[in-house]
Amino acid sequence: MNRQPNGPLRELIRESGLSYEEVAREVRAVAAESGDSTIHTSKSNVAYWVRGTPPRAQTAQYLREALARRLGRSVSSGDIGLTVLDDDSAPVDLGLTVEGDPVETLRRLGRADIERRSFLTTAAYSVAAAALPLGAADDAHARTRRALRGGVAGEQEIRAVQDMVAMFTAIDERHGGQHGRSAVVQYLTSDVAGLCRARFRTARQHDDMLSVAASLAYLAGWKAYDAGETGLAQRYYLQAYALTTEAGDLPHQAFNLRILAHHGMLSGRPDHVLQLADAALARARGRVDPVTESVFVICRARALAAEGRYGTALAEADRARALAERPGTADAMTGWASMWGAASATVASHTAKLHERVGDHPRAERHYARARQRYGGTEHRRIASLSAAAEGHAQCRQGRIEAACATWGQALDGMAGIRSARTVKAVGAMRSALAPLAARGARPARELDERARLWLRAST
Repeated sequence: MNRQPNGPLRELIRESGLSYEEVAREVRAVAAESGDSTIHTSKSNVAYWVRGTPPRAQTAQYLREALARRLGRSVSSGDIGLTVLDDDSAPVDLGLTVEGDPVETLRRLGRADIERRSFLTTAAYSVAAAALPLGAADDAHARTRRALRGGVAGEQEIRAVQDMVAMFTAIDERHGGQHGRSAVVQYLTSDVAGLCRARFRTARQHDDMLSVAASLAYLAGWKAYDAGETGLAQRYYLQAYALTTEAGDLPHQAFNLRILAHHGMLSGRPDHVLQLADAALARARGRVDPVTESVFVICRARALAAEGRYGTALAEADRARALAERPGTADAMTGWASMWGAASATVASHTAKLHERVGDHPRAERHYARARQRYGGTEHRRIASLSAAAEGHAQCRQGRIEAACATWGQALDGMAGIRSARTVKAVGAMRSALAPLAARGARPARELDERARLWLRAST
């Protein structure tokens, strides 16, 4: 069958200034970033696409993202001459929006997640979508109010969902993101989605339900991220933001903007990160207590460092620490912010990462140790163990091998029974650092490496 040349794709590649070989390389890079090792695009493949042979649906997503990053704007399926659906009901862009009805979007997103649809499980992080909240109108709350339907709900239903969110979050922190993941998504897309469109006794109660639903949507995204599914996590985070926008909850909006900023940094895509962090801090300032404000300030510090502004970043970290440790506050965070650990622990952990980035390993070690101490004895077992793993790397980089092995051993102890792609990655990094030491015959390194090997075999 003769196919028509794909003119839109040819013109877009020409506009990008990339050669076919460079396009292929960028497509492979986006795929690898998404955890997809099955993509081996070559310049010949790109030539076939331009001649009219369409790529697979998943490859088309990576192609769009690669071109969008180069062009600095969103690229749709139509822009590359394709109409790509995962099937008749699920567009591949599902969830990459902050407009429309976030409840209905979450229903469809959750259903596709539970079915483990490939267009989500290997979805790429979208740089263009990261900027969507920055363009949201301030009066979105007024524009997105909808008629409520169904039975009458009230404070009891809100408290019940809050209790469920707290329980799911505690399980996530103690046992890892893959415990109860499908239960969280199912509960979000059935019970909670229904309550978001129920008829409440007051408009305030409806807004409170939307806000607690946003916390659950964020948790679903966090679980996706903890499984290494970065693109899917971003879609849940965007819908969490959309729910807080519909609720008119500015502090909670700020928290979700902070989440989106950190997600960009964790994904290795600093585009828009500082703008998101600035927007988060602007909405939080004056609306939250000083302790809660500290987590927004330390987010901005990390975003400044991502742009190479290290001096300003370290000054912001000092300001965050002063806010988090004000006398008499005792980590008095409230509501949605308090479920993810003490502010002083969060600030210490992110401050350690700043010092690590500039190569100041003694200070990084001290702040990781402080974070581990603050997380220790709480339900936040995963992050305490990850802090210990990072502390061990800081010790190793100073040549303190025995101390590093002891700290890494404590990290492995804490990771027992945790199901998380992040802990697997941390133990893999631990083994990489131990390899040259074990090869030189260092007994503590050999023994710990064997423990780590057995842990990885049991966990994967």
